[in-house]
Amino acid sequence: MEATTIEPKITPSEAKMHANDQWIRTAYTEKQRISINIWLNVVLEEVAQSEATTLAPSVKKMQEILRTNGTARMYVTQMLEQSKGKTRSGTFGKITSIEMLLKVINHIIHRAPKFNPDPNLTGADTFPMSSLFTEMMATPAGESAFRNEAFNTTITGVLQEWCDFLDSEKSTYVLNQGEYGWLSPKGQEYTDLDSFVVPDRHAKHFGFTSYNAFFHRQIKPELRPIAAPDDKKVIVSPNDGTVYQIATNIQESTDFWAKGQTYSLINILNNSSLVKDFVGGDMIQTFLSGNDFHRFHAPVDGTIIKTEIVEGLTFSQRNSEKEPGAGTESLGYEASVNTRGLVYIQCEDESMGKVCVIPIGITEISSIRFGDHIVEGAKVKKGDELGRFSYGGSTLCLLFEPGVIKNFVTQPAKNPKNNDQQEVAVVRVNAQIATAR
Repeated sequence: MEATTIEPKITPSEAKMHANDQWIRTAYTEKQRISINIWLNVVLEEVAQSEATTLAPSVKKMQEILRTNGTARMYVTQMLEQSKGKTRSGTFGKITSIEMLLKVINHIIHRAPKFNPDPNLTGADTFPMSSLFTEMMATPAGESAFRNEAFNTTITGVLQEWCDFLDSEKSTYVLNQGEYGWLSPKGQEYTDLDSFVVPDRHAKHFGFTSYNAFFHRQIKPELRPIAAPDDKKVIVSPNDGTVYQIATNIQESTDFWAKGQTYSLINILNNSSLVKDFVGGDMIQTFLSGNDFHRFHAPVDGTIIKTEIVEGLTFSQRNSEKEPGAGTESLGYEASVNTRGLVYIQCEDESMGKVCVIPIGITEISSIRFGDHIVEGAKVKKGDELGRFSYGGSTLCLLFEPGVIKNFVTQPAKNPKNNDQQEVAVVRVNAQIATAR
């Protein structure tokens, strides 16, 4: 497989939006470890002072699995031992037992992520589950623990319960204009809120009914016009994001976990009968930062022929000892193993065959939801919304049959706050991403 990889050194999908978001994609530094330790110290103090004694139902299930499943318990226990001493402040060494780990997880899922105006700590507060697991994932035992089916199933349950909370009105308490509120002046600047549709700036919480409603807020349509709406050969981007990799001649089966992170269609497409149609085809994979617009759209005119949600791994990464960045540098591997959606579209222009839109969750909840109208037989026009990601980091693959793509089109962008950083290739929803032959 020939592939062009654009090194994921910096995050900006749109430079202004991502000036403070570099923590999730830059090299994982000792400074970042210290920042996460500061956050975790606060969490441990809050847990110690909490009067809550009851674990959430999903955390109880995790507790039971770790009590009865010896393999899962072994990996998690070793993971905690191996994550000691990773930082100078040694906070991670304080989580020495499964009991303490469960208490911290229980604490996190009863809260909505708050905004932190300190640029050194914003990432840790915004993605607390990633901050908790990032050192643990980067251990030999952690690599096995997060691939253990029993343990992974309980993590999925925990994240679903957290998602339910973030879908509820209870989560709106962080949508305020105070110093640590997402609607504060600094919070609005950080999220580039002026580019998004705000229900009612005079209403409580600006009219957002939950934290997730705020997270997957709609972008102003005029900022994302549909490229060449009448030209079926112009393919538009299904999402906002940063280009991670463009690959050609995708194979049916590869060692996707190996160095180079090749793509394995039989795994990505969950052994679908449609795999054979895409062998030898092209794919572009993009990364959505936490501040990106988190809805995905149809890249072509056509008919939905199949949709599927594939349940997979969470917080698993390739060769974790060398990539301790909460899984954000293992995106090719994660395309084959993580929870993901599959939307197959038969193009209206028959010469273009089928396209598969593949939204993938990578951190936190990253729940993938299709619109109620996205069902077999439904007609879509390019630019029509297909679905959305709930809270969390995400990635998306766009897959084409062989011989369809003439060329891919991306735009360079630099972080204006650091002109020394390299350019990255970006895509914006509804803008041209490729041209068909």
